[in-house]
Amino acid sequence: MMASLHHPTSPFLFPWPSNANNKHGFYISRKAFPESGLMYGASSKPIPRAKRARPRSMTTLCSKKEDPKVDLPVGERLYLGLDFGTSGARFALIDKQGTIHAEGKREYPLYLNEETMDWARSWKDTLFLLLEDVPYYLRELTASISIDGTSATTLIVNSTTGEPLWKPFLYNESCSDALPTVKSIAPENHTVCSGSSTLCKLISWWNQEDSDKKSAILLHQADWLLWLLHGKLGVSDYNNALKVGYDPELDAYPSWLLSQPYSQLLPSVKAPGTSIGHIKEDIGSQYGFPKDCLVCTGTTDSIAAFLAARATQPGKAVTSLGSTLAIKLLSTTRIEDARFGVYSHRLDDKWLVGGASNTGGAILRQIFTDEQLVALSEKINPVEASPLDYYPLQTVGERFPVADPKMAPRLQPRPESDVEFLHGIFESIARIEAKGYSLLKELGATQVEEVFTAGGGAKNEKWTKIRERVLGLPVSCATQTEAAYGAALLALKGAQQNK
Repeated sequence: MMASLHHPTSPFLFPWPSNANNKHGFYISRKAFPESGLMYGASSKPIPRAKRARPRSMTTLCSKKEDPKVDLPVGERLYLGLDFGTSGARFALIDKQGTIHAEGKREYPLYLNEETMDWARSWKDTLFLLLEDVPYYLRELTASISIDGTSATTLIVNSTTGEPLWKPFLYNESCSDALPTVKSIAPENHTVCSGSSTLCKLISWWNQEDSDKKSAILLHQADWLLWLLHGKLGVSDYNNALKVGYDPELDAYPSWLLSQPYSQLLPSVKAPGTSIGHIKEDIGSQYGFPKDCLVCTGTTDSIAAFLAARATQPGKAVTSLGSTLAIKLLSTTRIEDARFGVYSHRLDDKWLVGGASNTGGAILRQIFTDEQLVALSEKINPVEASPLDYYPLQTVGERFPVADPKMAPRLQPRPESDVEFLHGIFESIARIEAKGYSLLKELGATQVEEVFTAGGGAKNEKWTKIRERVLGLPVSCATQTEAAYGAALLALKGAQQNK
């Protein structure tokens, strides 16, 4: 039997005191690249500064005094969460009370390899830059680390060296060539029956004539980044493994999947926030993390955002408004329907049901600058409905609440007024969100009662009011809006369970 969601020792939802938020003053630390002009990665080989991009960094320290003194009782430890989203990465360092002691973010450096983005190198370098961004005097107090990554972002790597054998398949990449095969082996309307599922990506790679099948293993983005820290290849978690076909209710891969020849590539699966092992000795010594620092299994970015929001009752939901739009509703009923991109993640004895749309903040960033978004938003009247009917997408293809790889973006007609245009985009994204929650109810999930918002879109008050009107529900900004905080909770879970 799965543990009760509200039990004090629940692995996901800890009973934080009401003052768990960071209440301290903020200041920006002086953080730059190493003085030598070199950066060290997992191989400990220096990369000349001239050969890499210079991603921007910001680290915020949270302490009562602007000096390197840690406001912790003697013997207390800290827990590090890292979030690898669609456009950048963040870290959050918390204590067992949930107070944030440091946090920061990095943009992904842009590395081109034959005119295509070298994502694996970018993520790897960002991981170690983030470790450097953690204040040195706090690293030595870190008891555990966990990482979340984008759902269905898939890597096929060498089973001995861990090096990618193929370019990573991104979260929204569709491998429709493999869909007929998947549909022929999986149950009808299963989560994997979508072109962007991890299983479709695995089969698409498997069908490549030159694919190196005998020495390969599948990992998700978070799995691979965690491997760089613990060194044990082939470990995943049941949230990331859902879209490759893992059954979290049975806590096993189903027989229809294990009977396939490519099942040999599947990683072992543990619960999110489970200790895998200690940080590699060379990484620990290089970056100043203690030898007993644990590395724990992670989760997906949208689930990490849900955990951070502390939505603990059925009917509570979290909408993550980042580069994309993802909704998660805590339900007593599990629902799955690939026709609409709907799936359920296990969360103790309940289910996180929802889906992820390709609409979201990325399309806003494509059209407006941050300054324009702030200025134009101030002029929007959120009480008035916009007559504009858009479907804002960056590129062709949608995952949820309609799974249609051929859906085209719709942003016409564009009015002369940028205020009206932005209002129309905000309203259209809100309608997509509302359609998503309505669909979940139709499929049998618990009725949504309240929505918390995470991600960058949570900060826009006018957009929040528009969404409240369209959804017909109370909408508020989550107390913690960053997925990195949820990943830190998983790190805390792993440390507590390992005692």
